[in-house]
Amino acid sequence: MIEAIFWDNDGILVETEPVYFQATRHVLKTVGVDLTEADYIQLFLVEGTGAWHLAEQQGIDRAGVEALRNQRNALYSEWLAQAPRLIDGITPVLEQLRGRYVMGIVTSSRRDHFDVIHRTTGLLGYFDFVLTADDFNRVKPDPEPYLRAIAKSGIAPAACLAIEDSERGLKAALGAGISCVVVPTALTRGGTFAGACRILESVSQIPALLSTSPPPHHRTV
Repeated sequence: MIEAIFWDNDGILVETEPVYFQATRHVLKTVGVDLTEADYIQLFLVEGTGAWHLAEQQGIDRAGVEALRNQRNALYSEWLAQAPRLIDGITPVLEQLRGRYVMGIVTSSRRDHFDVIHRTTGLLGYFDFVLTADDFNRVKPDPEPYLRAIAKSGIAPAACLAIEDSERGLKAALGAGISCVVVPTALTRGGTFAGACRILESVSQIPALLSTSPPPHHRTV
């Protein structure tokens, strides 16, 4: 029986990934790097490595890369503050599940970005805890974020479920020994999600899935 649900943030609760892509692309373009959508998907959503090595290949030194990173982060924060978008259907889903499960947000986003995103979403009251990149030594696809979520929840891994939209998130969840439902976005829809217990079209399908018998469990798709 599922007792705890761990939710990814970007792509699952809020539609921010396209904004992060555009901010990163904009900054890299100033040093001659044309980051394509395909590059972004592979480097950020599959491998989780980021793209600063592409700037290094253009001769940008470590200090220059750090300056670019700061520019991207500032631009991303500016754009996020304008109009963060909730994923369609997420609020009624959380309303249905509140109180029935221990629920936490487990994200590789920085805490400052996370705070900007959720300044006006009204979602945080549905969750028992939040873990951001500031709480980890290693972010997804490393399993550390979900291992910390397991410890924070006090629930056995077999009774935990992760909700993810990307290959790197799925890999992190499976590495921590917990089941994972994947709800792909426009950016991740072409991914390979072997090991997911279910692949859904919408977060709106999650309550019905949780009410099935037997509940979601690990299997290879």
